[in-house]
Amino acid sequence: MTRNFSPTDPHAAPLYGHTPYQIERRVLAGVPCLIERPVEGQAIRAICLVYHGAWAAKEGKLGVYSALTARGVAVVIPDAALHGERQEDTPPELNAREYVWESVRRTVAEAPALIDALQALLGPRPLWLVGSSMGGYVAQTLMQTERRIVRVAALITSGVWAEPDVRQPELQAFLDAHRPLTHAPKAPLIPLLLASGEADLTFPLAVHHAATAAAYRAAYAQAGATELLYEATFAGVSHYTSVKMRNQVLQFFLADPNFLTHFPAESDA
Repeated sequence: MTRNFSPTDPHAAPLYGHTPYQIERRVLAGVPCLIERPVEGQAIRAICLVYHGAWAAKEGKLGVYSALTARGVAVVIPDAALHGERQEDTPPELNAREYVWESVRRTVAEAPALIDALQALLGPRPLWLVGSSMGGYVAQTLMQTERRIVRVAALITSGVWAEPDVRQPELQAFLDAHRPLTHAPKAPLIPLLLASGEADLTFPLAVHHAATAAAYRAAYAQAGATELLYEATFAGVSHYTSVKMRNQVLQFFLADPNFLTHFPAESDA
């Protein structure tokens, strides 16, 4: 049904500032997703994939990166495998750490088909990726395996991947094949933001951020591309994506050559 709206009093919609955007649910390549996108008729200039953490769901990331819609970016938030609408797929024999890594393994495996579906829906656009916690595991692995991704932000996460409780052979093989501490040089030379909270007890800074950053630093230095690696830590921040951290991610993505526009910082309140 087509409806006409008054130009002086249009249909109410979600807003970033004074800029409206729309939210839709889609199942793409079998993956339930929420998409925040510019309103109908506005060009989509890039796609940003957002992966949540363990025991969370796509709905928890709604609104976190919606500021990008005002710059013409479609923000795509999938349910990770075994999460959200797909919790019932969880194999009963997995322990807690195996559950996390089986989710990561499946999410990485299904990503190429999801990206194919996104490009069919929205067009071939620059593809950005941000993942937090478990989503950071996904982000770092896809950085190694999916060449269509052009910018990655890995937040409150680790590349150490020391997992004594993971006993399933298939998951052990996945860890050994992609562990960033040893496989950072496998990743293409694209801009990477590694951001952590200085009070994170889940991934203590000295154990996880320091070692992960050092591995990427060495890989980028060896390739002569140190200017593509961005590191940030946030005082007082524990295991969550803070306002300042989120704003750093927005600025990082909008520094893409297609988005050389100053992004005003939001209040930290």
